[in-house]
Formats: sequence, C-alpha cells, structure tokens
Amino acid sequence: MNSHETIRLIEAFDLSQSTRCVTIPNQMKVCQDVGYSEMRLPNFLGHSNLEGEVVPRSEDWRPLLQTGCHPQAQAFLCSLIAPVCLDTFIQPCRSLCVAVRDSCAPVLACQGHPWPQALDCERFPSEEDMCLSPHAKFSHFAKDFPKAACQNCPMVEEAPAMKTVLDAFCQHDFAVTAKLHHRRRFLTGEPAFEVEGRVEFIRQGPLLPYDTHLLLRQWLLINVRCADALVRPGRSQLYVLTGSVLPDGTLAIARLFPWHKKDRDWKSHRKSFRRRGNGSK
Repeated sequence: MNSHETIRLIEAFDLSQSTRCVTIPNQMKVCQDVGYSEMRLPNFLGHSNLEGEVVPRSEDWRPLLQTGCHPQAQAFLCSLIAPVCLDTFIQPCRSLCVAVRDSCAPVLACQGHPWPQALDCERFPSEEDMCLSPHAKFSHFAKDFPKAACQNCPMVEEAPAMKTVLDAFCQHDFAVTAKLHHRRRFLTGEPAFEVEGRVEFIRQGPLLPYDTHLLLRQWLLINVRCADALVRPGRSQLYVLTGSVLPDGTLAIARLFPWHKKDRDWKSHRKSFRRRGNGSK
C-alpha cells in the first residue's frame, strides 16, 4: 500500500466525515446476499467512487472468498467494502478480524500475498463497542468437516507401476478420481481452476460424498501454484488423487497419477484394489 492509499485509509476511518447511502450494485458479486441492500460511501477502505473503485476493487477479494477460508470472511470483508447503511457506523469487531485473519492469512500466504495492512486488526473496535462480532456457531460447525489447506505440492507420477498405485491406495486415507480443469483467466475475477463432473471414490475414507467436489476445488484455489503445474490453461486432466485427512482436520493430498483415456491399466489397478477388499462401497 502506498502513502496516498494509507492517508485515504485513515480518512475512511474518520467517522465524522459526511457519507451517503447507495444501493449495492448487482455487479458487486462478492457482497450480494449479505442481508442488506444499501451501503455507505466512502467505505472503510477509503473508496468513494462506486463504479471506478468500489466494484472493481471488491473483485480482488473474490479468489480468497471462494477458498472458504473462514465462514464469516464475506461478512467481515463486506462490512468494510460495503458497510451497511444505518444511523450509526458498524465496523467489524477486532475479534472477528482476528478470527478471519488467523484462518485466511495462511491462504493468502499460500497464494503469494501478505495479510493486507488495511486489515490490521488493531484498528478495529473491541467488543465492548457496537461492532460486528464473530458467531461461535460458525467456528464450531467448520471444525466438523475436512477442510482444504496450504501444503507442499504433492508428488505427480507418470506411468506408475501397479504396485506403486496399490501401495498409494493402501497407505492413504482416501483415493479418488477427478478431472481438473484450468480455465483461462479473464477480467471477471472467476476462479481459474475447477473440478469437472463427478468425483468418483476408489477409497472413501473420511471424505463425505456431497462435500468432496467442493473440497477439492477449494484445495486448487488455495494451492494455486501446485494447481498451475497440474493442468495447462484451457485444458483438463483426469487424475487419481490419494491423500489423508490430518488430525487437525485439514486435507493433505499426497500423490497424483494422471489417468489418460487410452490408459487401460487404471481399470486393472482399481479392480486389483477392490479384490483386496479395500475399496469403498
């Protein structure tokens, strides 16, 4: 952040300045469905021009929000980007900032970005003041399910021997097949990586069928440098992925094996594993 932006940020937190209320525009996708329809300008990040600053700068946060790094990340960021238009200013509480920062800063670091100076938690009020506080139910709920996290890039092996594949199936908690797609990135803020079609289980382990597709997508969005090496832009690649869920609840992908359409060996790998009685039903 340059000095000019820092000055503007300080001015934005001067709650005595005059403000105006505007409707949150439809193109401001990151702050749709936040429970209110009007926002105050300037916002708490010092942006006053809706079309020229607020909307385009809000798109900078879309990749982080799509990782699901914290269940209240959207509420926290939108309270700054698009503060609710009430008779009083409602900032996020310091405790909410700390909760979101502790979960989302490692994701930003994995993507090569530091936690922004503009979101220094010390600048926000304590819970003794009127502010947006964290909800305990969200943090409890989030711990009940596996979650994606930053990790060292897993091993990718071309044309592995059957023993290598079967050992990987046995050594890890889960084994799935998934088609990873790298879409060319345009100026829309949309994610560059997707999981196409169904995720099929070879070994389910602790994964949940209805949750695994989103879980793998979030892993790609968080570990973007690993994902870049897996699939070229504009292409798709089918992989067999093996890994485990660690004691802290985070997903760790250990090995990936490319599965090409003409590769018939994979069918025999799966059949051999199921004959051992290790496959999930």
